[in-house]
Amino acid sequence: MTFIDLVSSSQNFILDVELPADLPAREALLDRAMGPERKRKSSETLRRGRLPSAGLALVARDMTGRLVGTVRLWDVTAASKPLLLLGPLSADPSMAGSGIGSALMRRAISLAAEKGHGAIVLVGDAPYYKRFGFASEKAAGLLMPGPVERERFLGLELVEGYLDGASGLLVAAGRRAPIEHDPDTLCWEQVA
Repeated sequence: MTFIDLVSSSQNFILDVELPADLPAREALLDRAMGPERKRKSSETLRRGRLPSAGLALVARDMTGRLVGTVRLWDVTAASKPLLLLGPLSADPSMAGSGIGSALMRRAISLAAEKGHGAIVLVGDAPYYKRFGFASEKAAGLLMPGPVERERFLGLELVEGYLDGASGLLVAAGRRAPIEHDPDTLCWEQVA
């Protein structure tokens, strides 16, 4: 699947699928925006050694083609119930307030729904993610495999009622990354 999505004529970026050539720029962007501590978060234990969910690794590029935003969704389960874990979502600090994060979120949610996924969970800033429909109540019965502030663990149903009664520990369920590569930097398109 390939798409290029010009968000609007007033925006100075486009949305696109993540490509293997984007990986160094993506890692540099995440380091600038989130710092080296990002790899120590509880969510990382679910992503490590896995590939993002098929078709759900997205980037934003400025009009020169420079990578200025990223988001990935990952396959996880809780008591055998398939879910998606979102993250990290990040935009280049030099373009703060330009709508990159919001555009990536809207596109990621839309694509996940189109692909038939039932729900998305994430750990993040509740006031920011609330505008996309995420709520801590939706993830109330779920647990992360490490420390997390409960009010930051949020869920969004793509199918009404999908998270009703959902409980258990999140477990990585996505495709495994090839051992010879650094799994933290792989794009889903690199592996058939």
